[in-house]
Amino acid sequence: MTPKQADPRGVIRESYRMDGIGAAECRSIFLDWALGMPDGSDSAAAIAVLLAEYSPLAPDHPMTQVLRDGQQEMGMPRRRGGWRSRRHG
Repeated sequence: MTPKQADPRGVIRESYRMDGIGAAECRSIFLDWALGMPDGSDSAAAIAVLLAEYSPLAPDHPMTQVLRDGQQEMGMPRRRGGWRSRRHG
């Protein structure tokens, strides 16, 4: 996967170009990026590609941290099931 494939709308790329962008704005852009990913996309792979592309150039950029946080979240197991899995008995 290329950076263009990982970020087809270029929203992550543009966040790195914004002067003075903060963590809150980066989280919002990341959410927009995640929601805009095509169905069936491998978001974890896309995040890895984006980190490989941008983190060496901007290790202290807030988007780099947001991508790292997103990568960790993708690796964390999620509880499965709805209300039935939570009921007792």
